[in-house]
Amino acid sequence: MNTVAVRLPEKLVNQASHYANVNLRTIPKQIEYWALLGRCAEDNPDLPLSFIKECLLAKEEKSIPFEFEL
Repeated sequence: MNTVAVRLPEKLVNQASHYANVNLRTIPKQIEYWALLGRCAEDNPDLPLSFIKECLLAKEEKSIPFEFEL
């Protein structure tokens, strides 16, 4: 994966640092997460942010196939 240096306001980085600590992420991963949420929200303006977050979370969950008993 290629990376690019980007200048960001110190206030944004400090806020990302706080949320990153709470969510056990690195600062870059927190900013990446916010960018993903923002992109999804712009692509789906009719969906509430909470629904978008839940969809992203569900997408990452490891599911166990259900087996029917016969």
